[in-house]
Amino acid sequence: MKETMGRVVNIQKYSVHDGPGIRDLVFMKGCPLRCIWCSNPETQLFNFQIGYNSKKCIGAESCGYCAKVCPEGAMYISDKSMIVVDRSKCVYCFKCVEVCCSKALHVFGSDMTVDEVFNKTQNQSDVWRANGGVTISGGEPLMQAEFVAALLKKYKGVGVHTAIETSGLAPWEKLEKVIPYCNLVYYDIKIMDSKKHKKYTGEDNFIILENIKKLTKTSSVVDIIIRTPVVPGINDQEEDIVDIARFLQTLPTIQDYELLPYHGYGSSKYEQLGINYELEGVSSLEKESVHKLNQRIRKMLNVEKTI
Repeated sequence: MKETMGRVVNIQKYSVHDGPGIRDLVFMKGCPLRCIWCSNPETQLFNFQIGYNSKKCIGAESCGYCAKVCPEGAMYISDKSMIVVDRSKCVYCFKCVEVCCSKALHVFGSDMTVDEVFNKTQNQSDVWRANGGVTISGGEPLMQAEFVAALLKKYKGVGVHTAIETSGLAPWEKLEKVIPYCNLVYYDIKIMDSKKHKKYTGEDNFIILENIKKLTKTSSVVDIIIRTPVVPGINDQEEDIVDIARFLQTLPTIQDYELLPYHGYGSSKYEQLGINYELEGVSSLEKESVHKLNQRIRKMLNVEKTI
């Protein structure tokens, strides 16, 4: 019988921001959205991708092996003796990655079984089970719902606290498949206006809003925390957040509403992928001002931060 495989970008240990206690984060590959502020662009495409970190490259004069082994000429040496990546020619044979001694070239994405992911996370000790857990993120975990459900089921089977981070943009059946094995759901609602949502994320928010309505009506055993990334010039005005809060007031129950201040920490990954970062130069928001707004909105919703 063929094992269920999942495409994973990274497993991050010892996180304290994505669920109660100390967590392991599993980043799945693939997402239906293209948020222009995305801090994990390497998780957007389901396909494997090559990252090139020019800061680690020791240069064509000292090395240049990547250009020598590339069968398609996708890696070549410029007139200025610089390594250049032509991604339009790349066939993802990864021969360049194999010979890169400085690790300037690397692959985003790895196919793993449930057991492989399970075994790479923290030791399933009594301390971990009591004070931490695992959070499945992305990308969008629901794009690989069958794998994620099987993985979460395995953790639940040994008493580990489980959580997912989702945009909710998926058929309801995929959410139904995963929810029984979750203790906690972080659910993003980024922008209320549908046209504005599509402008900045590539998709409208109809399915997202419909799914959270269903989720809050049908799932009484899972904690639900709504999150909004607050991005300068896009949804950072108080009325933008109040619009979301008014919608949340119509839902049966949520545990909390978190505002996440924009940061540009992921901009270097765009460079590695050869992608233009549209928010280059945009300053991070002051955490204190976002925190104060968050507190006002929590009072409006009659919720308190508990996790």
